[in-house]
Amino acid sequence: MKLPDSAWRHREGLDRLLVALGAAEGLTRFVGGAVRDALIGVEATDVDCATRLLPEESLARIAAAGFNAVPIGIAHGTVTAILPGGPIEVTTLRRDVATDGRHATVAFTDEWRVDAARRDFTINALSADPDTGEIHDYFGGIADLDAGRVRFIGEALVRIAEDHLRILRFFRFHARFGRGAPDMAALDACEERANDLMALSRERIADELLKILAVPIASTALDTMCAHRILVPVLPEIVSAAPLRTLEVRERAAGVAPDPLRRLAALLPPDPEAAAGVGARLKLSNRARKRLVAAAERSGEIPPDIRPLAYRLGAEGASDRILLAELDEATTRRALDLLREWQRPTLPISGGQLIGMGLSAGPQVAATLQAIERQWIVEGFPDAARTRDIARILIAQQLRAAQ
Repeated sequence: MKLPDSAWRHREGLDRLLVALGAAEGLTRFVGGAVRDALIGVEATDVDCATRLLPEESLARIAAAGFNAVPIGIAHGTVTAILPGGPIEVTTLRRDVATDGRHATVAFTDEWRVDAARRDFTINALSADPDTGEIHDYFGGIADLDAGRVRFIGEALVRIAEDHLRILRFFRFHARFGRGAPDMAALDACEERANDLMALSRERIADELLKILAVPIASTALDTMCAHRILVPVLPEIVSAAPLRTLEVRERAAGVAPDPLRRLAALLPPDPEAAAGVGARLKLSNRARKRLVAAAERSGEIPPDIRPLAYRLGAEGASDRILLAELDEATTRRALDLLREWQRPTLPISGGQLIGMGLSAGPQVAATLQAIERQWIVEGFPDAARTRDIARILIAQQLRAAQ
C-alpha cells in the first residue's frame, strides 16, 4: 500500500530535509500519526520522522541543510527541525531497555521493526518511505484501522506496565478511531490495571483526559470508562457519562465546538468545592480551576438578561452556564447569539473621579466603586452620565452617614 498524498507532504522545506536525512537511501521514514491519518483522509498537524541516524548526526545534517536544529529531546533521540512550513520531529530508532510505568530508558537501534514494536497500538506503528510512498506495517495496523479496532501491540498487560498512561490513551484512540465495542483484551487489561493510574503525575492524567474530552463524541468512551471503573482511582467524582452525552447534544444543536474543560465540568457534580478539589488535584491552571468552579455553581436556570453573568464570568464562563443549564434549544441559541455579539463594557468612572466628587482617599473609594459597579450592572450598564448620577447618590449617602 502507498501513502496517500496529503497537504503536509508539501510543506515548505520538507523535501530538502528528507534529502539531508537520507530518505532515498532508506535512512529516514515518516512515522506515527501523520501516516495513520493520511490513510483515513484526515489532515495531520504534527509530522514526525524516524531515522537510523544517531541524534548528533541528525543535528549536523539538519544544520547543514540550512535549518535550525533544536536538540530538545536529544537524550531520548529526538531533534526538532525548524522548517519554514513548521517544525518536524526527527527521532532515532529506539528500543526500550527498562520501563517503570512512567519513564523509559532507551537505547538506539537501526531496526525499523524493533522501533515500531515499542509503540502502543498497531495503528500508531505504521511508517512510510518518503521516496516511494510504501507503507510498512509490521503488526496489522492497516487492517485494524480499516476495521475501526484499537489494539495493543503484543500483550496488553505488558504494554500498560511499561507506561500506565496507555490506559487513558486506549480510550482516547478508541474514541477517535474505534467503531463498535472496544477490543476486549485491551479493555480487560485496562480495567485490571486501573489502579496503576495513581502512579502517574496528575498533569499527565489531566492532559490525556482533556484530549479524550476533545473528541467530538467522547461520551461513548466515558460510558465504557465509568462502567469499568477506570477513573475511580484518580477521579471518583466522575460516576456517569450521561451529563456529557446531554452536553454533546446541546453543542451540536447550537453549532458549538467541543470544549474539553466545559465537558469536564459537565461530568463533575454541581458542587463548587468538589470542582475546586478536582482542579487542584489535576494541577490545572488557576484560570481553568476558576472556570470549573464557576461552572459548578450552575443551576437549571439562566436569567433572561445574560449580560450580568457574562460580565462576571466572561463570555466563556457564561457559555458554560448556558450549555450546562436545562434550556430548550431555541433559548440556548438566543443566549449564545447574544454572547457572540456582546462586548464587555468598562465601568465609566474611576476612583480619582470619586475623590473629585468629594470622597476622601482611602479604602472607602474601592468600596464605593464596587457599590457603583453593582448598581451599574443592575441597571444594564448605563452610560457615563447615569453612572455619575449613581456615584453622586452613593457619595451623598456616605457623607450624610459620616456626619
